[in-house]
Amino acid sequence: MKFEVTASPSPEDEAFVVARTRAYNAAFMPNDVQALCVFARTDDGEIVGGLTGKTYWNYLEVSFLWVHEQHRGFGHATALMSAAEAEALRRRCFNVVLDTFSFQALGFYKKLGYEEFGQLSRFTGGHVRHYLYKSLGNS
Repeated sequence: MKFEVTASPSPEDEAFVVARTRAYNAAFMPNDVQALCVFARTDDGEIVGGLTGKTYWNYLEVSFLWVHEQHRGFGHATALMSAAEAEALRRRCFNVVLDTFSFQALGFYKKLGYEEFGQLSRFTGGHVRHYLYKSLGNS
């Protein structure tokens, strides 16, 4: 048996492990993982904000939310989150989970109704990672 540690796995190797994990999970839960992305674009198509995530098992998991510095303060992040939540509901997801670091957007998410359910400390620079949850309605 040989164990390989790598920072640059082949896409095929990584996909193999993901597929095997999902096959195992399918014995317990449906394989309903779908990407969910929302983009804010200028009239000429330039992306000035975006949200990436995925939906599965009645949850939306937000991975990244970003708005260009020049476009902050105009409600774009709130609009991106609202669009993602609306699409999550359309997909029959009634819960959202995400995380944010102490130097990012904890206050923003709390203003949108997210509640903190956990945190991890001792990251480089003394930062804290906050885990948040929001219910979108009854399942």
